[in-house]
Amino acid sequence: MTAPSARPVRLGPHAVAALVLISAVGLVAFGWPLLAGADSGLAHAQDAPWLFAVLLVLLVGVVLATIADSGLDAKAVAMLGVLAAVGAALRPLGAGTAGLEPMFFLMVLSGRVLGPGFGFVLGSVTMFASALLTGGVGPWMPFQMLSMGWFTMGAGLLPGPDRLRGRGELLMLAAYGFVAAFAYGTVMNLYGWTIVPGLGTGVSFVAGDPLTENLVRFLAYCAATSLGWDLGRAALTVVLTVAIGPTLLRALRRATRRAAFDARAAFRDPVD
Repeated sequence: MTAPSARPVRLGPHAVAALVLISAVGLVAFGWPLLAGADSGLAHAQDAPWLFAVLLVLLVGVVLATIADSGLDAKAVAMLGVLAAVGAALRPLGAGTAGLEPMFFLMVLSGRVLGPGFGFVLGSVTMFASALLTGGVGPWMPFQMLSMGWFTMGAGLLPGPDRLRGRGELLMLAAYGFVAAFAYGTVMNLYGWTIVPGLGTGVSFVAGDPLTENLVRFLAYCAATSLGWDLGRAALTVVLTVAIGPTLLRALRRATRRAAFDARAAFRDPVD
């Protein structure tokens, strides 16, 4: 008899709706300065607490929706806590050193095994725990939580979770980690670029200017300020995924198989 395969946590309609809602809120939070007028007054430092409050409520909504759709129990919450703690502990190991952040490869592999809904919550909670651990709490934190949630969720949306294994899967995860590491840096740049004045000719954000002109300046800003940092993050993610990925994927799948997240409780009438 073959052992049951480890399947990602099922994403039902309630969880999909919650993820769509939280992603829409995130897109508005990141992008509204690009559409604001010159006299609107950019105030990410003021909107961040409201975003954080909304984000926490919606994260709880994603968890509850996932529980309602797939019947997650305390075992899933325990795994979430363990993975978030490990990811939070990994982040400070390379923070401040050319973008070398080893937590990203763990998020890629965890999202792949556990699915997009679980992955989004894991990424957000990990970044929150990391901020508390390193003292990095500030107006940027809810934006980091959203970005890491999207990063981890994307790994859970990759094709062939039940079929693709071996070298092909590892190469796909490495490629995703490389591209998504740049995407994470780019999204976070969008937060910082709109609130830092006077960076220099051709790269500064100009409130009220046409969207296309600001986007050109934004690309120049990314190339000038964070390209090397993002490259370091992407390269380390690829190296760790290729080197440690097979072992960690097996461990995560074994734990998921034993936890049997998708098993439904069955009740029998008591025997007289």
